[in-house]
Amino acid sequence: MGARLNVFEIPTAGKVIKHIVSASKVVHDSPLPVTTQHLVTLRASQINGCGFCTDMHSKDAVAAGEDWLRLNLVAAWREATCFTEAERAALELAEEGTRIADGAGGVSDEVWENAAKHYDEEQLAALVFLIGLINAFNRMNVMIQQPAGDYQPGQFA
Repeated sequence: MGARLNVFEIPTAGKVIKHIVSASKVVHDSPLPVTTQHLVTLRASQINGCGFCTDMHSKDAVAAGEDWLRLNLVAAWREATCFTEAERAALELAEEGTRIADGAGGVSDEVWENAAKHYDEEQLAALVFLIGLINAFNRMNVMIQQPAGDYQPGQFA
């Protein structure tokens, strides 16, 4: 199976990807814990059914020292005992921010306030943009049917 488009060979697509990756680097370098970033990008990718991003973010997380058990339990984070309260708040925000159409008002005040208990404004801003960026990548990859499974950690670094 191949992708519907090779976005790396299309000038317009390449320019857009370059800008999204640059924005992602700003978030990566923010004070939002990298462990939280890995969990959030993985969860949003799972929700969106993006095999490529699920593959990439799980492998990058392991390469950064994350435990496979925690990654395997991200989809069931509510029942899993291995996540901190801050990580749970970030995962909940990621879920509501990814499933906007499922909620009448988008992200609830309760979910936002819970996240704000654990993250300062700088970290919250990074979390919001991280969720938006991973959702953009997920949607693009799903539309072009980007194949999953062959990603190597750090491949795009």
